[in-house]
Amino acid sequence: MALAELARQVPPESTQQAVGYPSLFLLVFLGSLVPVVPTGAVVSSAAVVAVHQTDPFALLVVFGVASFGAFLGDIALYWLGQRGVRSRNGSRWLERLRDRAAPERLAQAQAKLDEHGVAVLVLSRLMPAGRIPVMLACLLSRMPMRRFIRGGIPACLAWSATYQLIGILGGSLFARPWEGVATAVGLTVLISAG
Repeated sequence: MALAELARQVPPESTQQAVGYPSLFLLVFLGSLVPVVPTGAVVSSAAVVAVHQTDPFALLVVFGVASFGAFLGDIALYWLGQRGVRSRNGSRWLERLRDRAAPERLAQAQAKLDEHGVAVLVLSRLMPAGRIPVMLACLLSRMPMRRFIRGGIPACLAWSATYQLIGILGGSLFARPWEGVATAVGLTVLISAG
């Protein structure tokens, strides 16, 4: 019974937002620095919670915070990659990164990058583990940071909108936020597995 009583004592929305938004930013930013960490579930969960809040701008803030965190994380990762490629040990770092990416996916990413340019960044952001070969292809082709940024903005916005939509659907289907979070995380895991 004590656990049930504790579950009913939800902190006020202002406290949830004061803790939730910085946590969302930090988790998405750190997840963007490590491309294999699935951060879509974090965005979907935050959207579920935002659906159940009374603040009319909660969903917009989740979208902005998640997009900005993903964008800064991608830019930081690309900057670190560029710096690593130019360093004395850059060739070893690049070889290790190349070993992590499947050769056929790397060749495909390089061809798509040559054909479609920065539009490939949008697709790579939406595909689970799609950023590694595309990031490597960008580094190998010596794509300038300015061009990478131009492609990164729509990529992060589309990614955030996609996973937020999953959270909105999960939050709208269930009256209790935890049920919506469980559904959103489940859908995100299924998408990643697919």
